[in-house]
Amino acid sequence: MDRGTRELPGAGTPPAWLRLLPWLTMVLLVVVQLTTPKSVQLGFAFAVVPPLTSLLYGMLGTALVAAAMFGLLLFPVIRADDVTHGDLLAFGLIGVVSVVLAWVRARRDAQLVSVRTVAEAAQLAVLPPMPEWVGPVRCGALYRAAERGTLVGGDLYDVQRGPYGVRAIVADVQGHGLAAVGTVAALLGTFREAVLDEPELAGVAARLDRRLVVDAAGRGDTEVFATAVLMEFPPDGTAVRVLSCGHPAPLLVDGGGAREVELAPGAPLGLGLAEFRAPEPVTVPMRPTDVLLAHTDGVTDARDETGAFYPLAARLGTGTRPASPVELVRAVWRDLSSYAGEVADDVALLALSTPDGHG
Repeated sequence: MDRGTRELPGAGTPPAWLRLLPWLTMVLLVVVQLTTPKSVQLGFAFAVVPPLTSLLYGMLGTALVAAAMFGLLLFPVIRADDVTHGDLLAFGLIGVVSVVLAWVRARRDAQLVSVRTVAEAAQLAVLPPMPEWVGPVRCGALYRAAERGTLVGGDLYDVQRGPYGVRAIVADVQGHGLAAVGTVAALLGTFREAVLDEPELAGVAARLDRRLVVDAAGRGDTEVFATAVLMEFPPDGTAVRVLSCGHPAPLLVDGGGAREVELAPGAPLGLGLAEFRAPEPVTVPMRPTDVLLAHTDGVTDARDETGAFYPLAARLGTGTRPASPVELVRAVWRDLSSYAGEVADDVALLALSTPDGHG
C-alpha cells in the first residue's frame, strides 16, 4: 500500500550545505574584512552568526561556532577598530543566548518527533497497510490525505476475508483530515465485524448505517454521513458483487479500457432515514486479467488549470492490458498528479483482481 505524507515543519536534520552556512558566513566576513579598506567596518556583522547557527545546530555545535567567532574577534586585524572590550562582552553574551536558543529548538524538535511518532502509530492502527493478497484476491491500494502531516483523512478502504468470501469497502465520510478520523475508525471497526456476521452485503451496509446514526446521536451531530461502495468476491465464483450507497461506481479495467459498473442507486449511510434499505447488489463477471478499481471522489473531482474534472475512465486508455492492482493505482496517481497538479481533497484508490479465476 502507498500512503502519502509530508514532513512536519521544523523536524528533521537540515541538509549538509545548509549546516555549512554559519562557517561559510564567518569565512566570508573574514575575507571581506581583510580585503576592504579600513573605512569599511564589518566586525559587527559577526553578531548574526551565532543566532543563525542556533537554527541549524544543537547546543554543542552552536557553542563551537560561537567560540570560533569570539576567537576571531580577539584579533585586531579582523574586528572593527571601533569594537571595544565591552562590545566583545556583548558578542560573548550573544553566543551564550544562541546556545540557549539552540537548546530550546532541539527540545521542540524532539517533542515534534515524539508527537509525530505517536500520531503515525495511531493513524496506522486505524488504517493499516494493505497486504498484496487477501485470500485469492490480489490488492493494490493508495491513499493520499489532503491535510498536511496526516496519514489518514476522511476516506477509507479495507479488504477482509470472511465466511462469505472476500469483502472490500471504499468509503468517503463527511469532512476530511483529523476531524474525520474518529468516524473512519468507527466505520472500519463495524465493517470488520459485519464481514464475519452478515451473510449479505445489504446487511453489511445496514450495520454501517446504524453505526453512523448511533454515533451522530451520541455526539449531537446531524451531519455525520458517508458514501460507500461494498464489494464481495464469493469463494466459489468468477464474479464480484457490488453495492453502492451514494458512492461513485467502481471501474472494470480490462484489455479494452475501462468502464463504470452500472449500479442501482442507493442513499448515503448515516442520513437517519426511517428505514434504511440498501440497493440490490450487481453481479459483475470478472476474468483473471480484469481489475476492479474503486475510488473516492477526490479523484474525479480533481481539476486541471482550465477547471476540467479528471476523466478517470478516459485517462485509463483503451486497447491496453491492465497492469497488476499495485501498478494500476500507482499509474493512476501519477497521471492524476500530472493532470491536476496539487490535489486538494483526500484520495483513496483500491484495485482488486482474481488472477487465478476464483474469488
